[in-house]
Amino acid sequence: MNLQLSTCKLSRNIEKSIFLLALVLSACTTPASKSQTVNVYATSSAQPWLTKLYTCAENSATVLEVNADAPDIYLRVGEPDNLVSPAYQIDQEEILVVTHRESPIQNLTLSQTQDLFANGEPLGSAQVWVYSSDADLQMAFDQLVMKGRSVTSSAKIAVDPQKMSDLLNSESSAVGILPRHWKAGTVREVFSAGVVPVLAITNQEPQSVVKNLVSCLQNN
Repeated sequence: MNLQLSTCKLSRNIEKSIFLLALVLSACTTPASKSQTVNVYATSSAQPWLTKLYTCAENSATVLEVNADAPDIYLRVGEPDNLVSPAYQIDQEEILVVTHRESPIQNLTLSQTQDLFANGEPLGSAQVWVYSSDADLQMAFDQLVMKGRSVTSSAKIAVDPQKMSDLLNSESSAVGILPRHWKAGTVREVFSAGVVPVLAITNQEPQSVVKNLVSCLQNN
């Protein structure tokens, strides 16, 4: 009788162990939830906010793919002409006129800045640097400062704010345009063109993960 009872208890313990093992194996083999992929793109001047967007994505298990063709989220500085897509301000950027620290150019007025970039006056031995006419930063500068006037044909083109920053720090004759977020080294600001919004533009009304990413950018 005691032998039968012991055998019964042993059998129940084995069954219980097998059941618990089955639960553990089942939990281990449960498929992990799939990450969502969002296509994003940022202009060169909006790169600081793309870095923040990656942080937001990491916190929400979202995969970002940089894609210039119809991105779900497009980051830029300043408002584009004929904006028809949903746009959300995530920050603001100050646009500066900056010179090398040894430049003879001192603090400028709006009129002097216009003359400098339109006619090269007062220019002397200074070299004006700008961006391509379709760059968001150049468009914002033209709206704030040039107001319909063309940039001098003697101006040279910098491919992006990082290149502009490098030039302004290394070439004593350089004077150019920099966003506040890109100001580095020993350069000297001589004029503030003003502040423009940094925008997250979506290709449609944002839903679910895109909406959460935009909200995260606004709160950081």
